[in-house]
Amino acid sequence: MAKRMILMLVVMLALLGGLGFVKYKQVEAAIAAGASFQMPPTAVTTVTAKKETWPSTLSVIGTAAAIQGVTVSADLPGTIDKIHFESGEWIKEGQILVELDTRQERAQLANLEAQRDLAGINYGRAQELVKEGVIAKQEYDNAAAQQKATEAQVGDIKAAIARKTIRAPFSGVLGIRQVSLGQYLAAGQAIVSLQTLSPIYVNFGVPQQDTGKIIPGHVLKITNSDLPGMSFVGRITALDSVISEQTRNIQVQAIVTNKDNKLRPGMFVQVELPMGSPREVIPLPASAINYAPYGDSVYVLANMTDPKGRPFRGVRQQVVKIDGSRGDQVGIVSGLNPGDEVVSSGVFKLRNGAPVLVNNEVKPSNSTSPKPEDS
Repeated sequence: MAKRMILMLVVMLALLGGLGFVKYKQVEAAIAAGASFQMPPTAVTTVTAKKETWPSTLSVIGTAAAIQGVTVSADLPGTIDKIHFESGEWIKEGQILVELDTRQERAQLANLEAQRDLAGINYGRAQELVKEGVIAKQEYDNAAAQQKATEAQVGDIKAAIARKTIRAPFSGVLGIRQVSLGQYLAAGQAIVSLQTLSPIYVNFGVPQQDTGKIIPGHVLKITNSDLPGMSFVGRITALDSVISEQTRNIQVQAIVTNKDNKLRPGMFVQVELPMGSPREVIPLPASAINYAPYGDSVYVLANMTDPKGRPFRGVRQQVVKIDGSRGDQVGIVSGLNPGDEVVSSGVFKLRNGAPVLVNNEVKPSNSTSPKPEDS
């Protein structure tokens, strides 16, 4: 019995030893494979750095606004008796737009004019009688006061009638009519919008660091992507007195000659401000930039070697300085040399020294004037 137990123990130890040896060899092989493992290269697209001369302009987005623009409304309540305009019509200053029903006021006016005429006659008689000493000075004063009071009442009712005749406060283009014939209007109720279109204001914001370069009188260029081939010339008229705490921008206002009234209030426009002499930059797609608080950078392709001396195509991270943008491009003014091959997409997957595989079959947009397709 003892011999059998000893034999079983020997067999078990031999099996365990064999299994341990096999596992040891597997672990050793895995460690060796891990030591020799190399990450597969990351697929990227590239662009070759080339110098270009960019005009020193600041491109910002602005909004067109009417120099004069109001919503014409009723001053007094009443029923619309006549409408003298059509939607979208060009009108002149002082032109009648709407007349409210004034029959009651005109009847009151006729009554007050009769009282005024009578008061005038009584006042004239009192003047003669007081000179002859027939009436007391008090009666004369009463007649004079009555004459003035009736004149004031006539003026008041005439003013009410005039206020119910609604006129254009300035020349411009009307919007869409918001009232109908016979409709009752409350005081202040909107009738139609009225805007002047030429010239027109353009309001836009400029970063605070460029505030010193913005001077009233400077000429600027206005364009709109919905008006291809058209540009508008304007000049800066005013700067706001404060800088916004939210955006750190200062609001600037320019007056623009609105050819053919193409620009409308509320329309967004592109504003190009000349900021000095042209400068040389290396334009890159915006997708090539790795933005970071400590500094912006790009990845430049370079020939590298791994720890075992094997060559491979990799990237090195290069800090750059950006100055301005144009369309899909940003301008690099330092950190790159012409001829450098720069990663233009796939930047977020890279690290310094990472191997890459260049595939330029599909590249990111790199246009100075991109035109997004309709969705």
